[in-house]
Amino acid sequence: MSEDVVSTGEGVAEKDDARHAMKMAKKKTAREKIMATKTDEKGLIIVNTGKGKGKSTAGFGMIFRHIAHGMPCAVVQFIKGAWETGERDLIEKHFGDVCQFYTLGEGFTWETQDRARDVAMAEKAWEKAKELIRDERNSMVLLDEINIALRYDYIDVAEVVRFLKEEKPHMTHVVLTGRNAKEDLIEAADLVTEMELIKHPFRSGIKAQKGVEF
Repeated sequence: MSEDVVSTGEGVAEKDDARHAMKMAKKKTAREKIMATKTDEKGLIIVNTGKGKGKSTAGFGMIFRHIAHGMPCAVVQFIKGAWETGERDLIEKHFGDVCQFYTLGEGFTWETQDRARDVAMAEKAWEKAKELIRDERNSMVLLDEINIALRYDYIDVAEVVRFLKEEKPHMTHVVLTGRNAKEDLIEAADLVTEMELIKHPFRSGIKAQKGVEF
């Protein structure tokens, strides 16, 4: 390869690098202008819903961020009472001083087969949730799988929305997980994420596995 070809190649690479640097500098400037306008802080109503995996996982991710920052938080599980989850074990054994954890469900609805009992347990969980949310020491409260209880009308969604709008402390974050979130809740939320299902191993005959699902 001749020196001229090498020189030309290096010159093209240098021009590409320079163009990239200029492009990124413009993006940085534009980004900084946008960020300068974002000055407000408030406690968010966050909904994780959809048929895909990861709704509770994402909620617990935020809980662990709070724990890492030493910010008091709490979890109320509405459905998964029958499961021994890694998140619950870890929090209860090592972070109980920062994060309160209440498992007030008794398993999925098709396991209990007792609507009256499911309604009673959901109402009990909701009462505990309200108590924890009202406590301004809690920076975040995760209501795990509450959308399932709302879907089956074990709890009145209008009451949940009213409480979140009128009684939630201004700086408290509330995370509500579970598929089939109701439209009234979605409308009231500040942040809504829908997990989309593309593929799932369950469809291929693979059962739920420790460290992945629980």
